[in-house]
Amino acid sequence: MSDFFNHWIALYQEPMFLQFPIATLALSVGSFLFFALPWTLLAWIDPLWARPYKIQQKPFQVKTYFWPNIARIIINSSMMLVLLVLIWPLLRLTNIHIGEIPPWYIWVIQIVFFLILDDFLFYWMHRGMHENKWILKHVHSVHHRIKNTCALDGNYFHWVEFVLIGSLAMVGPILLGSHLYVLYLWIIIRNLEAADGHTGYDLPWNPLRFLPLYDGAVYHDFHHARFKGNYAGALHYVDHYFGTYIKEYLEYKKVHKKQTRKHL
Repeated sequence: MSDFFNHWIALYQEPMFLQFPIATLALSVGSFLFFALPWTLLAWIDPLWARPYKIQQKPFQVKTYFWPNIARIIINSSMMLVLLVLIWPLLRLTNIHIGEIPPWYIWVIQIVFFLILDDFLFYWMHRGMHENKWILKHVHSVHHRIKNTCALDGNYFHWVEFVLIGSLAMVGPILLGSHLYVLYLWIIIRNLEAADGHTGYDLPWNPLRFLPLYDGAVYHDFHHARFKGNYAGALHYVDHYFGTYIKEYLEYKKVHKKQTRKHL
């Protein structure tokens, strides 16, 4: 019994325990707050110059949900931490490693793969949450309490949904046995996407809007406003293939393109 206990304790004394699950969670929370708080402050102030770029021309709910948001982040991160500690004996068996740093093109290929796979998996999980009445009522409805989002709402979830989304993000890195630093970069990008997709603004100079297949906050904002449709996380091509675009979103895009051409 003593040998078993000592072996169990030794698993958590491995350097990789802090470097992999613990550091990844800390990086996730820290990077999300880093990206989300400036946008959230903008929504809180709601300056006159920025109002023409608001996707929904109605007040943000940032003052109502700011502290509930902070509470959700603390609770959800704590639940994730507990689960990571419990499953560490399994996580340590994956091929995530801290060996030789791969060349740059491996970083690019793997990150692109993570983006595509994560979005595809998220689409079906998200759509399933809307189509299952029990899950919608007891889990996913938490995220939909907010109709006009600000960036901090990108992590306003029931803890079960938060854990599921985090688990999906790990599928790609585990499948490929990625270097730990590649995983770190992916987590940062994933949180940038979560914050940017909930900003509530369609700023023409936001550099992220020029990324292929990405439409920034506009795409996901219509999901919060209309509830059904636009189920993918960021790369909305999945909705195109499965016919789940929101009609008003497509109309918005047509008008936006016409306005952009007039200014060229």
